[in-house]
Amino acid sequence: MAILRNSLFALLAACFLSAALAQQPATSKPEPALGVTSMDRTADPCVDFFQYSCGGWIKNNPIPPDQSSWDTYSKMEDENRGRLRGILEAAAAPDPGRNAVTQKIGDYYASCTDEKSIDTKGAAPLQPTLDRIAKLSSKADLADIAASMTYDNVIFRFGSHQDYHDTTQVIANVDQGGLGLPDRDYYTKDDAKSKELRDKYVAHVQKMFQLLGDKPDTAAAEAQTVMRIETALANGSMKRVDRRDPKNRDHKTAIADFEKTAPEFQWQVYFAKVGVPSLTSLNVSSPNFFTAMNDELSKESLADWKTYLRWRLVHADAPHLSSAFLNENFAFYGKTLQGQEELKPRWKRCTEEIDDNLGEALGQAYVEKYFSAEAKQAALKMVKEIEAAMEQDINSLSWMSPATKQQALEKLHKMANKIGYPDKWRDYSKLEIIRGDELGNVERSRQFEFNRDLAKIGKPIDRGEWDMTAPTVNAYYNDQMNDINFPAGVLQPPAFDLNSDAAPNYGDTGGTIGHELTHGFDDQGRKFDANGNLRDWWTEDDGKEFEKRAKCISDQYSSYVIIDDIKINGKLTLGEDVADLGGLILAYMAWQADTKGQKLEPIEGLTPEQRFFVGYGQSWCGHTRDETKRLRATVDPHSPEKYRTNGVVSNMPQFQEAFHCKAGSPMVNSNRCSVW
Repeated sequence: MAILRNSLFALLAACFLSAALAQQPATSKPEPALGVTSMDRTADPCVDFFQYSCGGWIKNNPIPPDQSSWDTYSKMEDENRGRLRGILEAAAAPDPGRNAVTQKIGDYYASCTDEKSIDTKGAAPLQPTLDRIAKLSSKADLADIAASMTYDNVIFRFGSHQDYHDTTQVIANVDQGGLGLPDRDYYTKDDAKSKELRDKYVAHVQKMFQLLGDKPDTAAAEAQTVMRIETALANGSMKRVDRRDPKNRDHKTAIADFEKTAPEFQWQVYFAKVGVPSLTSLNVSSPNFFTAMNDELSKESLADWKTYLRWRLVHADAPHLSSAFLNENFAFYGKTLQGQEELKPRWKRCTEEIDDNLGEALGQAYVEKYFSAEAKQAALKMVKEIEAAMEQDINSLSWMSPATKQQALEKLHKMANKIGYPDKWRDYSKLEIIRGDELGNVERSRQFEFNRDLAKIGKPIDRGEWDMTAPTVNAYYNDQMNDINFPAGVLQPPAFDLNSDAAPNYGDTGGTIGHELTHGFDDQGRKFDANGNLRDWWTEDDGKEFEKRAKCISDQYSSYVIIDDIKINGKLTLGEDVADLGGLILAYMAWQADTKGQKLEPIEGLTPEQRFFVGYGQSWCGHTRDETKRLRATVDPHSPEKYRTNGVVSNMPQFQEAFHCKAGSPMVNSNRCSVW
């Protein structure tokens, strides 16, 4: 799966923190699809198109103190939170007439925003699990406790997954995990900044143990134990770039053979405890990790593993505990890692939490109020036009043989489109939400989702399922489902404005649609066939031609500097960079077809072609704190916003013609890259 927009919150869930309930800002009037005041017309578009499109926006939109970055889409997200807050506050008001769904989201919100009650409890909600950890009598018992903490990502990850070679079926999947830092590279790099961050991380772990009641000397030793175990697990983890190749994650294995990889762990006990006792096989995404895990299970003492489990527990639950835990968690994951100046206000954190845990219940209310049938039909129309452009593009490719084109067209024609929200909403009737029990609600929600996920194993795939909630300001393509998904939240102004002229709409949301569609044919997506199965459907020569063209893009982006001497890892961002370029080309083709025969006049001094490209450029208006730039350089498969703008248009003759850019201009790539 490839996500269009940056989403570090998924990588750093522990950063969803807040201080006190703040006043909800009034929902402002949405920005237009193309904002002239957001531009900097003193800049030369042929020198720096990002500055030309977004200079005014950046000047007028400083990064809020509770944010690590700020752009047009994060601003949309913030405005959406205000809408969701209104829904949740109404649902939280005592009303005997509330339906079951409204009662659940309302009681959850009331519990989450009850800061006084949460502070009064302190660390007490953790005590039952802490007692279970303390009573472990042997390392053989680790499987039993891990089964009860699986949703906290203890040691490894376990869940369901579509079979790579028969995507109609769902199988079990086990994967690497268990790290407190964002990526394995944080444990392995030897540069001064990485060492400094590791020292600060160890200090943070020590403080968290102290908050659990341990003395400073004891806590310091425990923090070193955690760092030692996590470093070993990190060394066994697959590198992020290597994980981009699905073939590296494809290891369907008999249970008996998998058990031999890590015999120190009682796998049969674990599988029985989580409710899948009859597994005969599973996919092992990262085999070397389990070898490293087994070595650590053998080498480290039971006492040290108890220390590690206590850390994993408090690390996972800190955002939902008293202010002492919240503040310390934020000090490292918010300030140190991302440069945030302040905690998010509690209402924002609670809104995000409910969207995570009861998202389809909240989504029902959101769609009823904020997403029209007209917007859905307009988006679907644009999707169909861009698919037609992709078909035209495939047929016109000079470098692709007829045999591969036939397979590509089959995949395109089988691609499903999901617009707005699911046809069938998720049933939360078995999830118990108790008013006044914040951490309990979190834990029961995690367990509900874990059980729901495991219940898929051994059953046919549900192709109607969504991986994002309806209010989400984002979009994605799923390789194995072969579908593109556009939640209602992203089909809002300024990204998608029914009152705008067509040009900026096609440049912004059209580029998004084209981006997601192109993911089906990027360096990862091209390895899956029309049915989502992992299969090489390319001729040998066509595959080599694709790799040559993709390398052009990877080399181009690898030359761009993010901060200091840190450059983009073009191999990590390749899929997104290919999709950005291919997507905008398709959007341009679709816009031209949609407006064919129409007499289009300049508006506000911009030709229709210029408005198309400025619409695209303004979809990326934003800026980022230095700490977050360094973090994204390691973990984010997306290039920074500036290069998602300039890198794309520098490869498009249509842009250079629209703005009369001459050869030799920075926005004219002398070694033009082109895949789709």
